[in-house]
Amino acid sequence: MGIKIGLVGLGSFGTAFAKLFTSHPLVDKVALCDCEADKIKKILADPYMASKVSPRDCYATLDEICKVDELDAVAIITQPWLHAPQCLQVMESGKSVYSAVPVISLPDNNEVLDWCGKLVEAVERTGRQYMLGETTVYRPQTMFCTRQAAAGAFGEFVYAEGEYVHDVDASCNLRDVRRHRTTGVVGSQYAAFMKKYRDRGCRSSPMSYPTHSVSGPIYAMKTRAVKVCALGTPNTNGDSFFAGDDFSNVTAFYQLANGASLRICELREIGAGSIDRLESETFRIFGKSGSFSANRWEENGRTVEGTAKPLIRKDLTAAEMRDPLPPEVAAAFKHAMNPNAAPHDDFQPSGHGGSHPYLVHEFVTSVAENREPAIHAKMAAHFMAMGAAAHWSAQRDGELVKVPNIG
Repeated sequence: MGIKIGLVGLGSFGTAFAKLFTSHPLVDKVALCDCEADKIKKILADPYMASKVSPRDCYATLDEICKVDELDAVAIITQPWLHAPQCLQVMESGKSVYSAVPVISLPDNNEVLDWCGKLVEAVERTGRQYMLGETTVYRPQTMFCTRQAAAGAFGEFVYAEGEYVHDVDASCNLRDVRRHRTTGVVGSQYAAFMKKYRDRGCRSSPMSYPTHSVSGPIYAMKTRAVKVCALGTPNTNGDSFFAGDDFSNVTAFYQLANGASLRICELREIGAGSIDRLESETFRIFGKSGSFSANRWEENGRTVEGTAKPLIRKDLTAAEMRDPLPPEVAAAFKHAMNPNAAPHDDFQPSGHGGSHPYLVHEFVTSVAENREPAIHAKMAAHFMAMGAAAHWSAQRDGELVKVPNIG
């Protein structure tokens, strides 16, 4: 017997996940929830959804779908300032929850970390699970480095870098993203919601949403950040997009618990017009025995006695770096993404480096197996704590700041 799952938030991003959740072999039923009825009607009109989605299982509010006892889990893909309280409500109703990134987006770092703590506590108290849908964790580069790290191929970790280079006017235009998020029935409430923070002088920075850059190296190395020194550059031309931000670009340097150093760049005002290149959302890890950078693995196999072997260098394809999905899952996802796929066609993962089907599979199987998901509440909280600490350091002109340890 499979699981029953609800999807809350059916905008462009939520709709992209609807077919994936519906097609997973372990999902028996999908319920839909959005306060705008036209969005639900659009999904119901898709013949592909008919096998697991019924008009009887459609709801207009989170309160309504949380009262549906038969649901095992709910995916929250709503506006980012709503994520944490909505996820908490789902767990309080006895269901596991998947959250789109970030954990929550607010200009008050202390409140962000308070919400993170509430989610960690709710997981422990309710016995339900929380998973953050951070795409970088399921990019092929992260999968490969995670395997190499587990095998000890890096040796002793020395240094790592992570970055998210996304200019406000790049091909995926952040002005358009903000405009879409702040229109419609819910989005139009954003200005009034934010007023109390602006009145208190709360300000954000790119480090308020650090998960794309920090998650790859932290997840692969299975470590955490201890301290950070960060510097930021403010917008200087009066661009209204950055009116609520201290900085448009931030660079942070972390000390990690495993003894390595980590440099992180979160850049939103930078001379780069495309975000579809590896260099815009990537990381590198260097160890004494092996290193990974720009889809290349190099190792000298140095032993603890200090003896190195001849250098091995290999350029890797995305297919070589990815973990395989179970054949039946890959086949189901293939037809969800491409209904016209022929039996001999290969499954081609898509969405943020091919991460979307892997995120859905991890959450669905974690619920079905009643286990902690890979990107659990404490890990998600740590990603946000890294960003908060870096913002505080940059506000203090690079002062060394401890990264809060939540949970």
